[in-house]
Amino acid sequence: MNNLHDWPEPIIRVQSLSESGLPIIPDRYIKSPPDRPSLNPPENSDANIPIIDLTGLSGDENNLPVSTLDQISLACRDWGFFQVVNHGISPELMDRARETWRSFFHLPMEIKQAYANSPKTYEGYGSRLGIEKGAILDWSDYYFLHYLPSTLKDYNKWPSSPDSCREVIDEYGKELVKLCGRIMKVLSINLGLREDHLQNAFGGENFGACLRVNFYPKCPQPDLALGLSSHSDPGGLTLLLPDHKVPGLQVRKDGKWITVKPARHAFIVNIGDQIQVLSNANYKSVEHRVIVNSGMERISLAFFYNPKSDIPIKPVEEMVSADKPALYSPMTFDEYRLFIRLRASPFLDSSGHSSYERGEEESNANPILRDLVGDLARQILPQPTHYLLLERRQRVYHRPHPHRRL
Repeated sequence: MNNLHDWPEPIIRVQSLSESGLPIIPDRYIKSPPDRPSLNPPENSDANIPIIDLTGLSGDENNLPVSTLDQISLACRDWGFFQVVNHGISPELMDRARETWRSFFHLPMEIKQAYANSPKTYEGYGSRLGIEKGAILDWSDYYFLHYLPSTLKDYNKWPSSPDSCREVIDEYGKELVKLCGRIMKVLSINLGLREDHLQNAFGGENFGACLRVNFYPKCPQPDLALGLSSHSDPGGLTLLLPDHKVPGLQVRKDGKWITVKPARHAFIVNIGDQIQVLSNANYKSVEHRVIVNSGMERISLAFFYNPKSDIPIKPVEEMVSADKPALYSPMTFDEYRLFIRLRASPFLDSSGHSSYERGEEESNANPILRDLVGDLARQILPQPTHYLLLERRQRVYHRPHPHRRL
């Protein structure tokens, strides 16, 4: 494969494998032993991420009690995840969005295939994320689409079936953009900043947003596979609408995997890498993954709220002090996504450093890398990134560099 318009090998839909009734999963989906999930309930099986009532946070009004602000602050610093209830989005819209997408995944294959995606933008119906030939795959299918900015929003790439699917997606997206904006204000306030500080760091009104709908079919060997491998979210803020009947999301806490128990009509909120950078690691972008189920399918809607792609993201000045210097140097969201895409690639030298790190001159001289920048860096990609990449960014870019200063 010499471009990013094609997948490295034929795409097999996981849903088709599941519905074929196969008793064992193909080797391509078997994780290495250290990465396999333990399906036995742990000793702390009652543990759950915080559930926080947002009553009082609506429109332009922030009447949240101090105790609620404290709960959100602690969750961002300790867990990186929390659930919100009484958030202002109607339960009917949440149910309609989830079930509309469930109906899409149960349409005949030829209808879904009309929206098949490519690795150039990932937009559309897909079943894999990476482009490495022979890679171990996740047990899931998905649909990825852009919502903002409007220059990337293309209704023709949104499903027209089932009926009113596009209208539901549009209404759902509008409501989630509003909720994300309200949560961003709270996150700013809890850092001791002006309420619009983080939003302005994202580009004000020129931010990005996209939706990834995950479909996890039944898996005959759930102890060998993962629906989504461990990762942290590379963007800013994620709002997840889970399948409340079938748990699957796991969050890593104190070295253990905690299975999230979704509250009815709650959104799961998690901090992404960009907000960890802006907060100078006061807020944490945490590793998480998805396990699968042998008896029930599962669906979830992940809405990503991201900074404008070409604005340098760095720790805000108020978060930097002599006792806690800046942990990250400036990097745009475009650059960070490219950094992710080039991990473990031929562009990493023997020391593990990316060609991006070695200076723009080398990148510009490399036609393959230049094409990657042109085709990929302007897109809001759903590619998961392992949480260690953020730590590696800290290690790599924090030290003096001839082309870059903190």
